[in-house]
Amino acid sequence: MKTIGFHRDTHKDIKETKLEIPVNFTHSIILGATGSVGQRFVQLLAEHPMFELTALAASERSAGKKYKDACYWFQDRDIPENIKDMIVVPTDPKHEAFEDVDIVFSALPSDLAKKFEPEFAKEGKLVFSNASAYRMEEDVPLVIPEVNADHLELIEIQREKRGWDGAIITNPNCSTICAVITLKPIMDKFGLEAVFITTLQAVSGAGYNGVPSMAILDNLIPFIKNEEEKMQTESLKLLGTLKDGKVEFANFKLSASCNRVPVIDGHTESIFVKTKEGAEPEEIKEAMDKFDPLKDLNLPTYAKPIVIREEIDRPQPRLDRNTGKGMSIVVGRIRKDPIFDVKYTALEHNTIRGAAGASVLNAEYFVKKYL
Repeated sequence: MKTIGFHRDTHKDIKETKLEIPVNFTHSIILGATGSVGQRFVQLLAEHPMFELTALAASERSAGKKYKDACYWFQDRDIPENIKDMIVVPTDPKHEAFEDVDIVFSALPSDLAKKFEPEFAKEGKLVFSNASAYRMEEDVPLVIPEVNADHLELIEIQREKRGWDGAIITNPNCSTICAVITLKPIMDKFGLEAVFITTLQAVSGAGYNGVPSMAILDNLIPFIKNEEEKMQTESLKLLGTLKDGKVEFANFKLSASCNRVPVIDGHTESIFVKTKEGAEPEEIKEAMDKFDPLKDLNLPTYAKPIVIREEIDRPQPRLDRNTGKGMSIVVGRIRKDPIFDVKYTALEHNTIRGAAGASVLNAEYFVKKYL
């Protein structure tokens, strides 16, 4: 069995840690493989050049069935041929199907993630989680690799503190990712004093059965449970500074107002920014356009993180959500604001860049940099 072995007797930079995977790809599994985000993981990993997908896990109800029979597939492309006949296994970290697995991609809902993800970490697996259960834990990395890849150093502290041979690495909430990727280049160049965000979030963010059609058609729902709180806390952790083994949260004010709208895929956000040094729209545009810290790493899921549209009526979900194969944040309407300094509109594909794609990119970055 291959192992991922950090030296647990040191808190040195993770870059100096030796890891024991002498192969070009790692065996991986998906937890929650039949759900909306799980299906996106399947699409991204079916023929991935770095990760060999060896097992699909889901509930006891689905276990024992072929994948094509266990899930109601509702993506715009068919189930990959090499995946559809795989037998779904139960979410049991001691199951024999997981014996030679190195990396776990978790699409579990938060309550199940809270229960199962630590069990996989105890078994020596690296869990790349889309769930919210552990995002705000002090010793758990909450990571967008373009923004705060250095926070991965928390892995060593997490392992030491919890006595695990593996670890949990999380990506943020979908709407948080969209905002923070655009805020990072602004913060780096001009500083941030205050940010206000209004979201228009697609129904796929609630899962296939999450929002009844009678509730959302011809309507807008001005409430998404816990969404505003997630944006207001996760953003400050992501944009914070790692110091002495802890994250010092970013020191600016952020307020969010979140709404569900009758769009299938694609979260749109109106973002208002007051900077510390003052900034003109053209300066903001230039900072965003030049922001591309992963471009030389040749990561399979990489796309230019911010794509600027010049049209007065873009971005739009239907037209722009698949930019960069769903991994780019599309920004437009960058303009002056009479209360803040600038305002702009940002769009992301919420189940790709905002969910499964975020976890996969985290794993790619980790393997590329540290293995």
